[in-house]
Amino acid sequence: MEYLSNELLIESYQKAKALQLNQDFIQLFEKELKKRKLFKALKESS
Repeated sequence: MEYLSNELLIESYQKAKALQLNQDFIQLFEKELKKRKLFKALKESS
């Protein structure tokens, strides 16, 4: 996950949510978004 740009990480997370992919997979994105301090900003902008 660390090789993804912030933009690609956010896009991938949003696509995974839209496609209702496996919750464990989505949680991997959420963990990385939180690590990069992007998760809260993403939630606030939704």
